[in-house]
Amino acid sequence: MDFQRFLENYKAKLSNIFSESKDAQENTLLRGIEDETLQEILDLSPLASFIPSEYGGYGAHTAEALSMLEASSYESLPLSLMMGINGALFLQPIANYATEDVKKEIYDRVINSNKLGGLMITEPEYGSDALKMKTSYQKISEEEYKIKGTKHWGGLTGMADYWLITAREMSDNGDLGRDISFFIHDSRNGGIEVEEYYNNLGLYMLPYGKNNINIKVNEDHKLQPESTGVTMMLDLLHRSRLQFPGMGMGFLRRMMDEAVDHCKSRIVGGQSLIDYDQVKHRVSVIQSYFTVCSAMCTFTSTNVPLEKNTSRMDLEANTIKALVTDYMQRAAQSLLQLKGAMGYRLDSIAGRSVVDSRPFQIFEGSNDILYQQMSESVLKKMRKLKKQNLYEFLSEYHLTQRSSEYFSELLDFEVDPKMPQRKLVDLGKAIGRIISLEFTLNLGDQGFNKELIRNAVFVLEDEVNSIIQTYRTGGKSDIVLDYNIDSSWYKKLSTVNASS
Repeated sequence: MDFQRFLENYKAKLSNIFSESKDAQENTLLRGIEDETLQEILDLSPLASFIPSEYGGYGAHTAEALSMLEASSYESLPLSLMMGINGALFLQPIANYATEDVKKEIYDRVINSNKLGGLMITEPEYGSDALKMKTSYQKISEEEYKIKGTKHWGGLTGMADYWLITAREMSDNGDLGRDISFFIHDSRNGGIEVEEYYNNLGLYMLPYGKNNINIKVNEDHKLQPESTGVTMMLDLLHRSRLQFPGMGMGFLRRMMDEAVDHCKSRIVGGQSLIDYDQVKHRVSVIQSYFTVCSAMCTFTSTNVPLEKNTSRMDLEANTIKALVTDYMQRAAQSLLQLKGAMGYRLDSIAGRSVVDSRPFQIFEGSNDILYQQMSESVLKKMRKLKKQNLYEFLSEYHLTQRSSEYFSELLDFEVDPKMPQRKLVDLGKAIGRIISLEFTLNLGDQGFNKELIRNAVFVLEDEVNSIIQTYRTGGKSDIVLDYNIDSSWYKKLSTVNASS
């Protein structure tokens, strides 16, 4: 079966399961996914989108993988995340860094036996500070490693058939090395105990929890980096972040469709909701998010083939991940506002989307941290070129050459290389939107809907103007640690009344 025929069948199957089924709404309130339902989905081999053709896949073409994620997230954002975890965080690293025999065995079981894989990096004490992880490994023979530690928040906890696990080498005296290694663990071999399942706020389909690891892994199941393990981890994470628009694409299209359909049919004050100016504004902004995400999908599909090492694509990856996930949450919040009281139900597409999209701003790099890193990356490039004026740099930088012209006066200032963290975050938000405007303009060159492009440009301009204003004049507040002193309005009111 060719990919296009698969995609048509896949969309029809998901529509039947998640939209047309009588039990669809009730199923959204259940944790996990029924085995029968999951097997129906996996029988169509959606994960073959991530697998090279020589191993039975569709060819591992980036555009096709993103299209599969888009189809998944239109019907179910948690399902799309499940597919994304398997593809970007397991199957693609296997393709680039595993041995030939291991690839064949794993890909065969994924395609023909509906097996799933996941990734374990995060630890209870070392979330964003992953390089200080305490999970360790030691070589106990010529062909075997011993791995011990604790991991948590791994999607598909207790469910995955394979795990890609990170660890640091432990020396004989107990010291941990600075580099990171990746090991493939087959769950049939045991050794991973789920200590606790978490009651995650959203994404009910995916089980999360805390895992105690005490396993043995063969030498051939250790990934082989081209240089260092840290560089390999950057390649893995950047590639995954660059593919977030696939998950965002179907979700934003669904938010757009739901908003337009609801506002056309809902009558308020004797007229259709869609005729109110503020409603038009909300819907147009959701449409601009859809357009920007389309531009991101095009960028990733064009510039990130499977074989490309993405370890140096930090600015592109962080921009795409942070911005598209911010837009997913904003779109969900707007849909909820438009739907009103009925949207504030967990079994409503609006209420469910708010809680399901929120963690996307946190996992695989908290957006606040990513925005900061984007500013730091730009400042580093400016220092290297001995430039201090932001517009001068952006007007010559390949990701912002065209888009920076829209802000020639606004960005005509020298940046402070020693700015506080909150300023780095603000500047990163602006830079991310300027880069995204470049993507959007490029999408327009390819014949994409001109009105949608125009609206997206307007929204991005408004956002950059607002963010730069805050960056230049705002951010003056500070924390008050002794906030309990003189902070009871009632006591102050009583004192005033007593004195009068």
